[in-house]
Amino acid sequence: MTLTQERQVILFEPQGAIDLQGGMALSEKMAAIKPQADQLWVIDLAAVDFMDSSGLVPLVIGLKAARQSGCRLVLCNVQTPVRLILELTQLDSVFEIFNSEEDILSIVKDNNFVLAD
Repeated sequence: MTLTQERQVILFEPQGAIDLQGGMALSEKMAAIKPQADQLWVIDLAAVDFMDSSGLVPLVIGLKAARQSGCRLVLCNVQTPVRLILELTQLDSVFEIFNSEEDILSIVKDNNFVLAD
């Protein structure tokens, strides 16, 4: 899992499976960064090919922490198996889901988020 921090945009890029072990790793990465007002947290799921119910926990906890801090958390590049889990649990209506990073750029520009070069 890689983690990139660029001023107000925080990018999480979990890889492989987000099951109990992968979910704990994602939780640790997210807990290491305190969400701040006006930040945008992006969880890029392009390299995640499997998620079970225990993998949903860090996403929901992260979303709750983000909202309480005035931060915005979005998902992008959600692969079909992961999208199915989100749809079955009806979390697809709770999370903002974007098809790609390019779609998120419109948020960044519209909301004056700063991306480092």
